[in-house]
Amino acid sequence: MSTPADQIITALRAGHEELAALVRDLKEDDLLRPSGASEWQVSQVLSHLGSGAEINLATLDAARTGAPGPDGDFNRGVWARWDAMSPAEHAAGFLATNERLVEAYEALDAETRASMRIDLGFLPEPVDVATAARFRLSEFALHQWDAEVAFNPFAAVTPGAVPLLLDQIGGMLAWTSRPQELAGREATVLVRLHAPERTFGLRLGEKVDVVDAPERPDGELVAPAEAWLRLATGRLGREHTPEGVEATGSVTLDDLRRVFVGF
Repeated sequence: MSTPADQIITALRAGHEELAALVRDLKEDDLLRPSGASEWQVSQVLSHLGSGAEINLATLDAARTGAPGPDGDFNRGVWARWDAMSPAEHAAGFLATNERLVEAYEALDAETRASMRIDLGFLPEPVDVATAARFRLSEFALHQWDAEVAFNPFAAVTPGAVPLLLDQIGGMLAWTSRPQELAGREATVLVRLHAPERTFGLRLGEKVDVVDAPERPDGELVAPAEAWLRLATGRLGREHTPEGVEATGSVTLDDLRRVFVGF
């Protein structure tokens, strides 16, 4: 029976293969196109994913060997080196470095996937393989969309990642949302998702919280789960909103778009 770590690593491989198939055929003009990430070209998205893969791989290697993990100086050096690369180097570097990261996760045997703890450097304590890989999957799947939507306005977050990321999105809302955009208005929205199904509440006030489904909501949002992931991370502009997304009541879809600025 597959474990959460197994499923997430499988999703990392699938996402890499999908994005790599696109990137291998990109010309320089393609790499300079605006991406779905605000103010980033496609090559800059690939730079971000490639440098992130390099840092993630160093973190994973440290956990495997017991060596000290990468520190701030290491990370800044990685970012500086990638920032200095050309667009073509961003693409080639992403393909090679992310492949190595996925291979490193795949190489972990079942016992290691269950027992190893990884110090990510920004959490109070080390986490298990599933948690560390899920952080990478969250970053990768959404930035994969950023790159793909530059060439396909109907792009969607890769299906295998959606159910694996849904339950952690609540923990991201503190830094992907700006409740002040509602100018002091407060509301609780009933959220109904499908593919897969989820039902919960979204409380909008001084901060944004996921709560139990309210009995008397101020509004309701119905959407595919994939669209909710993109909405909550600032990627559901009008031109990229699929059929089946509907907001009713006192909070409109445009209100939610303003609140969720993403990353």
